[in-house]
Amino acid sequence: MSQEKPDEINPLLKLALELGPLGIFFFANSKFGIFWATGLFMGAIAVSLVLSFALTRKLAIMPLVTGAFVLVFGGLTLILQDELFIKLKPTIVNVLFGAILLGGLAFGKSLLGYVFESAFSLDDEGWRKLTYRWAFFFFFLAVLNEIIWRNFSTDDWVSFKTFGIFPLTIVFTMAQLPLIQRHSTEKME
Repeated sequence: MSQEKPDEINPLLKLALELGPLGIFFFANSKFGIFWATGLFMGAIAVSLVLSFALTRKLAIMPLVTGAFVLVFGGLTLILQDELFIKLKPTIVNVLFGAILLGGLAFGKSLLGYVFESAFSLDDEGWRKLTYRWAFFFFFLAVLNEIIWRNFSTDDWVSFKTFGIFPLTIVFTMAQLPLIQRHSTEKME
C-alpha cells in the first residue's frame, strides 16, 4: 500500500510533469522551430497543470504563475510572430519571483515557506537568509537569461533554457542544505 498522502504524487511523476513541457519545447524547437515549439510548450504546460490539479486537487504557486506567463508570452509570440516574447518570459518571471520574495521580507514576511509548501521547518533567521538567497538567485537567472538570448542564437537559448537552468537550480538548492540544517526546527536524522 502506498505511503503517499492523497494530495501528494510520486516524485518521479511530479518531475515529469514539471520538466516534460520543457523537454517538448526543446524537441519541437529542434525539429520544427521556435513558433511550433512555443505552441506545443503552451499545450504541454496546460496539460501538466491540469494533470497536477487532477492528481492533487491543488496547484503550487510557482508552476501556476510560470504556466500563466508561458500562456501569455507564448500567445504573444504566436500572435505577433515574434520570438522576443517567449525569450523575455524567464527574465520577467525570475524578476517577479525575486521581487516578491524581497517585498515579503520588507514587510517582515518570509514568503518562501509558501513556495516550499512545508517541505521543512526553519527558524525565522533561517527563513530570512534562505529567502534572500533565493531572491538573489532568481535575479541571477534573470540576468543570465538576458545575456544568453541577447548574445546567442535561438537554438542556443533553447538549449540553455532546457539543459542549463535546471542543473544550476539543483546545484544552488544543494548549496543551501547547510543553512537549512543549521536553522532547522525539526530534528534531522
